[in-house]
Amino acid sequence: MSKLNDWMRSSKQWSVPGLVLLMAAAILVMIIGNWNSWASDRSDQKTDDAYTRSDLTPLSTKVAGLVAAVMVSDYQSVKAGDLLVQLRDDDFRAQVQQAEAAVVAGEDALINNQRQKELQDARIAQAVEGIHAAQADIVAAQAGIDAARSTVINARSAVDATKADVDRTASERHRQEALIAVESSTPQKVEQAVADADRYSGLLASRNADVAAATAQLASREADLNKAQAQLGSRNAELEAQKRQRAVLDSQEMMLKADLNAKRAALVVAQTNLGYTRIVAPENGRVGERKVLPGQLVSPGTQVISLVQDEVWVQANYKETQTRHMRTGDPATVRVDALPGAVLRGKVAYLSPASGSSFALLPPDNATGNFTKIVQRVPVKIVFDPNQPAVQHLRSGLSVITTVRINAQ
Repeated sequence: MSKLNDWMRSSKQWSVPGLVLLMAAAILVMIIGNWNSWASDRSDQKTDDAYTRSDLTPLSTKVAGLVAAVMVSDYQSVKAGDLLVQLRDDDFRAQVQQAEAAVVAGEDALINNQRQKELQDARIAQAVEGIHAAQADIVAAQAGIDAARSTVINARSAVDATKADVDRTASERHRQEALIAVESSTPQKVEQAVADADRYSGLLASRNADVAAATAQLASREADLNKAQAQLGSRNAELEAQKRQRAVLDSQEMMLKADLNAKRAALVVAQTNLGYTRIVAPENGRVGERKVLPGQLVSPGTQVISLVQDEVWVQANYKETQTRHMRTGDPATVRVDALPGAVLRGKVAYLSPASGSSFALLPPDNATGNFTKIVQRVPVKIVFDPNQPAVQHLRSGLSVITTVRINAQ
């Protein structure tokens, strides 16, 4: 009985502390299990892992050359288009002039080709006219042949008719001479018969001469036809040669145009390279420290100066557990260490699509046996509201504390 009482007294002695420990463990488990949810549900999300940022553009050379002048001093404010660094451009200007002269020569060659084509067109037209003239000569020669053949036929017909008269008058002469021998005719008739026979004999000779002349005329006309046909062939050959020469000029024109385009492109390249000798500010901002001085030889890619643009924003690196309800447009307040007491207003511009470790130069490889879970940070861009004079005093890289109010829309 006494042992039972001792056990009951001992149980009562340890029951209260045990219950307290049990309740503490339950509370601890509940806090650990719901801490991320509670943290993400806060209306104000705050972080001191935040810094001001600006676009920083390293300006480099595109061409090699000697630095002629540096037009700005360190940390000077500049506007877009202001000349920062000037390289010596003597050789680049000479290249531009050389390219311009080449373009002018190419244009002149194209004009000369056009004039040659016009001259060639005139020669082709002349050859066509020559063909037409040769064809007309052929037609005329053919007509002359037809006329000469008709003349030959008519002359031969006249010869045949005259031969009949010659035979008739010769027979009459012989008959009259025979009759006069027997005194059966008169001398007058004999003389008339002799005269007729002699006249028709002479006429026959004349008719034969006409046939010979007509035949010669026919041969001449045939020769003219052959000459006109030969000339037509020559004109056709000349026309074909002129057309081929025109085709050659067309090919030359295409070559000259391609060459001119290449020369114009070379001129653009030379002008572009000349423009690269002037390094100007792409945006408004403030330059950094000068990297080159006059007389220094630079090569393509040499950084000459950096430009920090005037626009400043904040990059706040929030824990991944803080960005659950964060959205674009949420209002934010920014406290800058360099401006004690100043509270600047802004809003969330956007959240990074990945955590900061994803953009690191050497991203972590968690596929190892010694993995330790670490809360990741998500970059959040916060832009300042307008009409805040204190923003003009900000510089890139300053430490700030940001507070984003979520679910405020």
